[in-house]
Amino acid sequence: MATAEMEFGDTDDARLSMALATIGTDIDQAFDRLLPVPDDTRAPLFEAMRYAAIGGGKRVRPLLLVSTATMLGVSRQAAVLAGAAVESIHVYSLIHDDLPCMDDDDMRRGKPTVHKAYDEATAVLAGDALHALAFEILTFEEVSTVPSVQAELTRCLALASGMGGMAGGQAMDMAAESATYDLHTITRLQQLKTGALLTASVEMGAILARLPHEGRAPLINYARDIGLAFQIVDDLLDHEGDEKKAGKALRKDDEQGKQTFVSLMGADAARQQAQALIDQACGHLAHYGEDAGVLCDLARYIVERDR
Repeated sequence: MATAEMEFGDTDDARLSMALATIGTDIDQAFDRLLPVPDDTRAPLFEAMRYAAIGGGKRVRPLLLVSTATMLGVSRQAAVLAGAAVESIHVYSLIHDDLPCMDDDDMRRGKPTVHKAYDEATAVLAGDALHALAFEILTFEEVSTVPSVQAELTRCLALASGMGGMAGGQAMDMAAESATYDLHTITRLQQLKTGALLTASVEMGAILARLPHEGRAPLINYARDIGLAFQIVDDLLDHEGDEKKAGKALRKDDEQGKQTFVSLMGADAARQQAQALIDQACGHLAHYGEDAGVLCDLARYIVERDR
């Protein structure tokens, strides 16, 4: 077995590219099965859900869940379905974040946002329905036949999605337009808005494997580090990225006067901090050796990505 330094020194581009392509196909196929368009007046709702959920995005959260779960011996079928549940929450949040009452964006993933492609009411309902679908999926026997595992998966995703997680972080983000946040508060905001769902993705993989709480600490620490790094890189991309590559409007934080990691730390220091977090994250996985290769490849991809 390779040493930790050798294993985690560089990203295996071919391995990660294959993992990203495979999870993208798996999640698209899962949503295709889960969202057949009915022959009644609900059809536009289903079409809007499919429009948002199929054929776009990096699928970072499902890949985190599936990679963690399979590393710990869980069947890929169960992990992919649980990954679709997490992605349902993520996609619902994007639909709602893009609405005029929130971030008011016209483009997402290189195409018109749901409320532009359909209408605002349909977008709200599509987000609501994807939120509900996430928790329905976690009750499927194909995910787990163990009631306590189903319950813990549901609780983990609910906590990460609600006022103590993603929704709470979004509320803090909305308030940032009229408030002055220091670095500690920005870190807390992003731990909730972005980090909570990334951490839940990893922890849900461990839950599927029935890993005891005391055995999850390295995985959760890894997830928290990459969650913070992910947002720092997002801030860097918003500050200096290419809108065509990003597939969405950039520079909005500066225009709205929001504090970010970049505005508070400077671009160079923010970039160094993101790299340090990724190095630390991979260190948490050293115990798993080469079995954690995809997870560490994904961590390094987070700081190298251009969109």
